[in-house]
Amino acid sequence: MKYLKRLLAIAACAVLPLAAHAQAPFPSKPVTIIVPNAPGGAVDILARLLERQLSELWKQPVLVVYKAGAGTVIGTDFVAKAAPDGHTIGLVVTSHVINPSLRKNMPFDTLKDLAGVSLLATSPIVLTASNKVPANNLKELIALAKERPGKLTYASPGSGSSMHLGAELLKTTADIDMLHAPYKGSGGAYPDVISGRVDLLVDPLFSSLPHIKAGLLKPIAIMSPKRSPIAPNVPTFAETLPGFSVESVFGAVVASATPRDVINRISADMNKVIHSEETRKRMADIGLTPVGDTPEQFDAFIRAEIPKWAKVVKASGATAD
Repeated sequence: MKYLKRLLAIAACAVLPLAAHAQAPFPSKPVTIIVPNAPGGAVDILARLLERQLSELWKQPVLVVYKAGAGTVIGTDFVAKAAPDGHTIGLVVTSHVINPSLRKNMPFDTLKDLAGVSLLATSPIVLTASNKVPANNLKELIALAKERPGKLTYASPGSGSSMHLGAELLKTTADIDMLHAPYKGSGGAYPDVISGRVDLLVDPLFSSLPHIKAGLLKPIAIMSPKRSPIAPNVPTFAETLPGFSVESVFGAVVASATPRDVINRISADMNKVIHSEETRKRMADIGLTPVGDTPEQFDAFIRAEIPKWAKVVKASGATAD
């Protein structure tokens, strides 16, 4: 009997730490937000907005850490392999749903190793043209491309980017042929398109808008399904090609084994932050539209987007840089 009591006591002592861990409130320590890009740009600004306001909500330090490289894979891999307790959160962009078909040796499984938290925001992508191009809208551009198969050139910030593959989706949808001119970022593309050395450019609307307003580039159409409030006179692709929809997206993920109640808490609090008056105003300044959906909705979005982009990658023959 004494031996049995001793065994029960030992077992109880072993279980106590596990129970304490399982019942630990979130957050119980500092939280890290992983940005899979270099500092600067919209995702960095979004991370900083989340950092400050979540720190206030959670009464814990929230730290932004940059882990750039391999088209966001390095940072997201760190999140996939982090302790599944919600204290490591990754921000993801459109490449998150493109990489599974673009990169042959992914170090994690996008669907199995990561759980969606929320689709936080979207940003429109615009197709612009040099003033030398004799087309003023998407219908005219498609007709011009059919007249000159393989002659029109379009610039993008890089092979495999959402801008590149958005243009490739246009090619397959409209049955046209254009030549891709990939750049290392869009900075060098603007002078080439403005001068007419390259015919077209695909880039975020917010980045192109100053050049459009200055009359240096012609807006052809935005790829989002709805017109943008920052450029309401620019038509959408869908107005000419029904159902066409490509946007830059910004979301949050955690390791897949993270408890569901923790994921729901993070999602609710992040959504609270992005819909605050302060954050909405700052997001508008950088061309972001807040969304803030549920973990289930973001997971469904990711599952639907991966095969969509797989078809575009296959049709375009795109590979990772």
